Amino acid sequence: MKDINILMIGVGGQGTVLSSDIVCDVALAGDADVKKSEIHGMAQRGGSVVSHVRIGAKVLSPVIPIGEADIVISFENMEFLRYPEYAGKNTSLVVSTHRIYPPSVAGGQEAYPAEQTEDTKKAFKEVFEIDAMKTATAIGNSKVAGMVMLGKLAALLPFDADLWRAVISKKVPPKTVDMNLAAFNAGYQF
Repeated sequence: MKDINILMIGVGGQGTVLSSDIVCDVALAGDADVKKSEIHGMAQRGGSVVSHVRIGAKVLSPVIPIGEADIVISFENMEFLRYPEYAGKNTSLVVSTHRIYPPSVAGGQEAYPAEQTEDTKKAFKEVFEIDAMKTATAIGNSKVAGMVMLGKLAALLPFDADLWRAVISKKVPPKTVDMNLAAFNAGYQF
């Protein structure tokens, strides 16, 4: 199996950690070696959350080397701007169009970096912009937006969709399985 490095970035409460756990469980169930590293920061207060997920035949380190992310998945529109050093010329970006304004922007002290966000996207090999919040809301609950994003990520990885669905069904609360699977399936189709 070819090594795959995935940098997963979001804001506390978006499901970044759950999503990275699911990726790891899918990789293990698919007979791959996997290592993960997380940085939570002030996640409970809406701060940045980062997970490094490395998949391969034999993975030695949980941290992605600089410039070697194959996929960056950003659960919030600008979060990927915080970690540009991990992207290389062959990196794909899966990014939510949804914006969560930090206190400095919401309070008017700073502007949201929309122009910088668009300029930085040009550095990626390919960009998949997903309106995950709109899709999740249409499904019935904005809280499954992260699962929409995970669905798109899954479509880029070499593991069967049914394996993803089985792992998701075990990882989410029983009452939310159907909604999470609907969100995953919607993202998988993007």
